[in-house]
Amino acid sequence: MATKKCNELAAGYAAAVLSAAVMLLLGILGNLNIYMGAVEQMIKWHAFFSLDVLGIITGMIEAAVIGFVLAYLLVWLYNKFNK
Repeated sequence: MATKKCNELAAGYAAAVLSAAVMLLLGILGNLNIYMGAVEQMIKWHAFFSLDVLGIITGMIEAAVIGFVLAYLLVWLYNKFNK
């Protein structure tokens, strides 16, 4: 019985969209002074994220790229070893 392979690109795109949405949400919440612990951690962990408009946009792009790459590699490895 052949096993079905997972789609690496679909997983990557889904993770990229989710990562960017979370960064946008954290940017909005940070500007409302809500959930500041998570916002401060994202500022520390991501090189381009800050609470101004440009910082939120660049943080979203950075998170999308990281999310895409990690999800793509994870699914690629899953497919490679699940034969």
